[in-house]
Amino acid sequence: MSKLKSPLSLFLISVILIGLLALFGPEEQTLGANVRVVYLHGAWVLAAELAFLAAGLAGLLALVTKRDLFHNWSAALGRTGIFFWVTYLPLSLWAMQTNWNGLFLAEPRFRLALIFAVTGVLLQLGLWMINTDWITSLANVVFIVVLRAVFATASYVMHPPPSPIFSSGNYAIIGFFLALILFSLLAAYFLARVFLKTASR
Repeated sequence: MSKLKSPLSLFLISVILIGLLALFGPEEQTLGANVRVVYLHGAWVLAAELAFLAAGLAGLLALVTKRDLFHNWSAALGRTGIFFWVTYLPLSLWAMQTNWNGLFLAEPRFRLALIFAVTGVLLQLGLWMINTDWITSLANVVFIVVLRAVFATASYVMHPPPSPIFSSGNYAIIGFFLALILFSLLAAYFLARVFLKTASR
C-alpha cells in the first residue's frame, strides 16, 4: 500500500479538506463569517458522538457474537471517538472567543464535555493497558449510554435546542453543514482504520 493511500495519510488529507471547506462556509446574518467556526465544531463533535455510538454498537455485537472483528472495531472506534471529542474542545473555545468575545468555561454542556474528555482519555488508556476484548467492548457500550443519558438532561445556555442550523430554513447553510459532517465522518473512518491496526491481534 502506497503511503498516499494509507489510512493515516487519508485521514490527514481529509482534515486538510475539512479545514479548506470550513473557510468557505456561508456567512450568517448575526455571527457573520465567524459562524464558520461554529459549523466546524458542530460537525466535529457529531463525528465524535457517532464514533462513540458505533463503538458501543460494535461492542454490543462483539459481546453477543463473541467475534474478534467486532471487538477490534469497538476498540478502534472508541479511540477514534475520544480523539475527536478531545480535539473538539479547543474548537468549542475558539467558537466562544470569536463569536461571544470571551470564554464561558462554566457553560453546563462545555463543563460536561470536559469531564467526559478527561474520563474518556483515562478510560481508553486503561482499556489499552488491560487489553481484554470483552472489557473494552462492554466499557464502550456503557460509555455511550452514560454520555447520552447525562447530556439528555443537561441544561442549554450557548447550545439552544433544537439545532439552530437545521431549524434555520436556510438550505445553503444546512447543505454546507451536512457536507462538513460527512467529511468529518470520513476522517473518523480513516482514523478508526489506523487504530484498527493496533486493536487487531
